[in-house]
Amino acid sequence: MEWFSSWFNSPYYHLLYKNRNEEEATLFVSKIVQFFQITSQDHLLDLACGKGRHSINLQKTGAHVWGLDIAPESIAYANQFAHEKLHFGVHDMRNPIPNAPFNYIFNLFTSFGYFETEAEEQLSIQNMANALTTDGKLLIDFLNIGLIEKCLIPQEIKEIEGVKFEISKKIENGFIIKDIKFTDKGADYQFQEKVKALSYQDFNQYLLKAGLTINKVFGDYELNEFELTTSPRLILICSKISA
Repeated sequence: MEWFSSWFNSPYYHLLYKNRNEEEATLFVSKIVQFFQITSQDHLLDLACGKGRHSINLQKTGAHVWGLDIAPESIAYANQFAHEKLHFGVHDMRNPIPNAPFNYIFNLFTSFGYFETEAEEQLSIQNMANALTTDGKLLIDFLNIGLIEKCLIPQEIKEIEGVKFEISKKIENGFIIKDIKFTDKGADYQFQEKVKALSYQDFNQYLLKAGLTINKVFGDYELNEFELTTSPRLILICSKISA
């Protein structure tokens, strides 16, 4: 089983990341909505939506929103918020995207780079391109490998609700690898996160092959300019290359 299939469906994944900054996420969505001037007539896709926190905020514009994620447990949770203009479904981005076309596709919070081969990553980008309207826009929100390489913390411990997570990180063979070990109720657990260390240049190659071009690059959730060694995020705004 691929690492994300087991880890994202684990209750411990949601426990470890329970303190993600909701205020920051809400601010980011408001900035996106303002930047794109999203209206109630638009059709949006939140690809790799998790439990749907961004989808829910995006739908407050009145737009039609789909949230898709590979983790059934996350989608089961998100479905409690579904209504006639907000839908959720289980989906692997390596497969053609249903309910297309979309005016906007959002791939948020480092939800890319999980697959072992470049061919799988390229296929995922191609599926996104295929699911866009002619004048549609794709936003990819990824970590900034330039800052990670400079500031990687190799070891840390996080204790949450009595569970002590021992976390080690390294960059190896082109991947950022996070090993997570902990004990709970007398049982030992070990999970691993493995994300490709993708740069702007790597994304540019994937996108160009899929017929997409990068229009704008931001470096954080307030949409400030991107700086290679200081920006926490690599946020790419992309569109189809005109024929």
